[in-house]
Amino acid sequence: MAEYLIKNGFVFDPVQGIDGDKKDIAIKDGKIVEKVGSGAKEIDASGKTVMAGGVDIHSHVAGPKVNVGRIFRPEDKNLAPWDVARGVRRMAGGFSIPTTFRTGYKYAEMGYTTVMEAAMPPFFARHTHEEMRDTPILDQGAYPVFGNNWFVLEYLKNQEIENTAAYIAWLLRMSKGFAIKNVNPGGTEAWSWGLNCTTIHDPVPYFDITPAEIVKGLIEANEYLKLPHCMHVHSNNLGNPGNYETTLDTLKLASGYTAKNDFGRDQVLHHTHIQFHSYGGTSWGSFESKGTEVAEYVNSQKNISCDIGFVTLDETTTMTADGPFEHHLCELNHLKWANVDVELETGSGVVPYVYSPDIFVCGIQWATGLEIALAGKDMMRFHLTTDHPNAGPFTRYPRVMKWLMSTKARDEMFATMKNEDKVRDRTALGGMDRELTLSEIAMMTRAGPARVLGLSHMYGSLTPGLDGDVAVYDYNPDTASDPEAIETAFANAAFLFKQGELIINEGEIVSNGNKRTLWVDVKTNENAQVERDISLKFSKFYTMTKNNYEVSAEHYLANPYVIEIDATQ
Repeated sequence: MAEYLIKNGFVFDPVQGIDGDKKDIAIKDGKIVEKVGSGAKEIDASGKTVMAGGVDIHSHVAGPKVNVGRIFRPEDKNLAPWDVARGVRRMAGGFSIPTTFRTGYKYAEMGYTTVMEAAMPPFFARHTHEEMRDTPILDQGAYPVFGNNWFVLEYLKNQEIENTAAYIAWLLRMSKGFAIKNVNPGGTEAWSWGLNCTTIHDPVPYFDITPAEIVKGLIEANEYLKLPHCMHVHSNNLGNPGNYETTLDTLKLASGYTAKNDFGRDQVLHHTHIQFHSYGGTSWGSFESKGTEVAEYVNSQKNISCDIGFVTLDETTTMTADGPFEHHLCELNHLKWANVDVELETGSGVVPYVYSPDIFVCGIQWATGLEIALAGKDMMRFHLTTDHPNAGPFTRYPRVMKWLMSTKARDEMFATMKNEDKVRDRTALGGMDRELTLSEIAMMTRAGPARVLGLSHMYGSLTPGLDGDVAVYDYNPDTASDPEAIETAFANAAFLFKQGELIINEGEIVSNGNKRTLWVDVKTNENAQVERDISLKFSKFYTMTKNNYEVSAEHYLANPYVIEIDATQ
């Protein structure tokens, strides 16, 4: 493999405490190294910004709901021009629900090298892995959903943490999953009865368990198994006025728990797209931001982290395993609605949505996300996402960076809003003059997500020994003054390396890389009870046989990368 020396760039690596110093970065045999030989190919990064490859902790880019979105919304293809095939690139298209090829290319152009699919229904894991296998360049993993799974609900109702953990280990192995995802705990199962759980104390019909018991039980099972990532929750009461109280109640459930793992992770709970869960008011008429209150709580608790879910004020396609929410959203906007129940495991829905700057609720949602991030103190625990595509397409990350780094850019956005005064009055954003630095952006987009995922031994830094994932942007922090330069530069990496291979050369994709699929295999003690329960439910309820359930790594995964854990002690 070729050796590279990226010379004289402005390097931002918060893990090593490097804050814009002019340094050389060396790559050899796929890894960052201290030095390379005299024959190494040199990349002139003078006047450019150098960071580790980006890591996205939460995005919806593969699987059945994404594909339903593509079929369900042909009009989405009109929102972005098709990219014609050229060089190594295949034809690619789509805006909020891009094709697999466009997903890989656009993330790479932003300097990202690792992306996690945030909600995989185990029953459809093969589909999810097929789409990830087709997505070029990126390392990927997927989170199976557990918060409405019948096995989990029954075990946790009986406070059987060891059985819960044994089942989770089995399902991670069968689905080739990476982490525990918990969507609207209990609420999606309640939707089977036409109900929902909007507080952490609402009982789940039939199972007689509460969301609070599910969240705490999954935290305990996660730490029992010593998984790389912590329990990843989308809490109850998504998107509703006044829901910040439910969010704070959920976050408080992590109190008293300590992370147990060998991956350097300190968190036991990661709250995803927290912007959608940080609203005050009692109706849409009194809707307001409570972003600062939520951010202050996250600041105070080192064992929790969050990603934001920034609203980008675009037309997009919402999709979530929170089935009752999607029905609720459809009743609000009267657009198309698709819904499905995944037997014994979860549900899902898809609804188009237009975040218009002319609607004050959308403006407040836009401001709330930025307010939370700008109120954050430890940016290693506040991560940049749009909950793609729910709050906006991932291709807007550079625009979000511009808003985070420039009060001028935020004021320009405010000025386009029909209800600017109301949005300013009901959020704290207008009074915030903080502008994030490039180091803080590197924390939110690389170092922080890698650490919370338990993958800081591979990604998120330019420390020698880590993967040779390096992005070079044509952005000079010493001379740049126009906020638009931030968005332009971070949407168009000048150079990108993935595992030491040159992927983008002078702005052009030159390789589809050698992507990997990450999954976690946990060894647990034999558990005859769980084995019997699995066999029984497959014989009585599943429409698929147990023998056809497992995802074969050999046939479905691109370059499987197994993280093995021994949880027998």
